Amino acid sequence: MVSEALGSETVLPQWTQRFSSTPRGARLARRMAVLVLHEWGVPHDHDISERAALIVAELAANAVTHGRVAGRDFELRVTTPEGAIRVAVSDAREDRLPVVRSGHGEESGYGLHLIEALSDRWGTAPRDVGKTVWAEIVRTL
Repeated sequence: MVSEALGSETVLPQWTQRFSSTPRGARLARRMAVLVLHEWGVPHDHDISERAALIVAELAANAVTHGRVAGRDFELRVTTPEGAIRVAVSDAREDRLPVVRSGHGEESGYGLHLIEALSDRWGTAPRDVGKTVWAEIVRTL
């Protein structure tokens, strides 16, 4: 992992990019996240990279499907808090928080079960405009 020491402070890598709220934007977000992790020393075929790719794919798809506001992009941020990889997707819809579905019979809405299975922890955070859904994977390289 790349980091710089500035005095007594360590600066950890982070990467942020906005994408169009379209299926194409969601696909590009997943690909870019994997490339960024590779640059930070997480190989493409490593479990962390594969899990992160699936998490980004699901969170970006949710942002495009449920969080889309006409004319607004979604944002992907990849950071490395202490001992983890964190992916966070922000969209402009603050009124539609993610809900883990427990019932059966619906055609969609079960993606957060995937997030729960692939991440070590996840959650939501409000923003000035919209919300952020994040997930962390404990780093075991």
